[in-house]
Amino acid sequence: MAGGVAGGMLLDGLSEVARGRRPRLEDLLMTPANVLKVTDQLARLRGAAMKMGQLLSMEAGDVLPPELAAILERLRADAEPMPRAQVQAVLDRAWGRGWEKRFDYFAFRPVAAASIGQVHRAQTSDGRDLAVKIQYPGVRRSIDSDVDNVALLLRVSGLVPAHLDVAPLLDQAKRQLHEEADYEREADCLERFGALLSGDPHVVVPGVHRDLTRPDVLVMSYAEGRPIESLESAPQAERDRVGALLVDLALRELFVFRLMQTDPNLANYRYDPATRRVVLLDFGATRAFPPELAAGCRALALAGLSRDREASERALLELGLLDESVPARHRQNVLSTFETALEPILATDVFDFGDATILRRLREDGMAFAQEREGWRLPPVDALFLQRKFGGTYLAAARLKARVDVKTILARYL
Repeated sequence: MAGGVAGGMLLDGLSEVARGRRPRLEDLLMTPANVLKVTDQLARLRGAAMKMGQLLSMEAGDVLPPELAAILERLRADAEPMPRAQVQAVLDRAWGRGWEKRFDYFAFRPVAAASIGQVHRAQTSDGRDLAVKIQYPGVRRSIDSDVDNVALLLRVSGLVPAHLDVAPLLDQAKRQLHEEADYEREADCLERFGALLSGDPHVVVPGVHRDLTRPDVLVMSYAEGRPIESLESAPQAERDRVGALLVDLALRELFVFRLMQTDPNLANYRYDPATRRVVLLDFGATRAFPPELAAGCRALALAGLSRDREASERALLELGLLDESVPARHRQNVLSTFETALEPILATDVFDFGDATILRRLREDGMAFAQEREGWRLPPVDALFLQRKFGGTYLAAARLKARVDVKTILARYL
């Protein structure tokens, strides 16, 4: 994959030089042809490598050019499915030979195939309607080497500055992926979220069927639903309601539950038009947060809403998003970007997630930061998971073009 991309970059670069232009590395790297090469390979590789592609697709939003975002989007739930013989072998190991006798129906063609496993519809002889998530063989064994190979690509490509120690982040990535590959742990997280949200009439969390669940096979109640993107054509009021629901849920997970599903990939949300409920899927990336993190986030939100720059800086220092080693100009730039992000929420009672103006401004700020590579540093890992959750929630609401009274929702938790 790296060789194919490098070859394409070399040819494109020579072509640009022949035209008398000096090409930039990022322009050569992020061509549609190169992204297509990478996407095709990640879809075949599965595991941690494809998970990286899914993260890129989730973050694409208005950051990548539309044609590249469209190519990456297929990684959300478009892995190469296992052939029937492989599915049979996995289930023979998990349930024992002859397991078919316990089922009236089992669809060997998956309804979804993603980075770590694929999902099948089934119905047991005792009438249970099920979703059966089956892990790809070898995924758990490949996680460490996959992440190490990604790290190697980052180093040799020069995309990450030499002074930046990414080892702690990569260790966390391995840990997180090993947790996602443990389906019995995910079953525990499903049950915890099911209990926490049992009184909420607006969301559905599938139930776990423990008698059939194994480390490599997770069996859940099947929940009816369409892709949440199907709401794009729904009336504005319904899109607003669902957008507000997603924002409220993310804040509840941080401030009340202190337990968060940190993978807000669009494929992990479904919508049931009959009940108007949102179905929540895939709890492998569930992460618990310490009380101090929620308290720090609350202090930061209060400072931002009151336009108190000194209090905002103190809160960012407390959260580890700034430290004394950060040059003064960088600290002021971080604070200015934080205020830029808050401005549209403070300026109006209803925030329009469909207006991409703020994303473009933040992208410009981010690109300016990126040019000063000596100032790069890694934030705390918990903060990265929070960014993943809130960034993904923002992009989901933006996809729906939802208009949400964010200030009122936020006030419930402050």
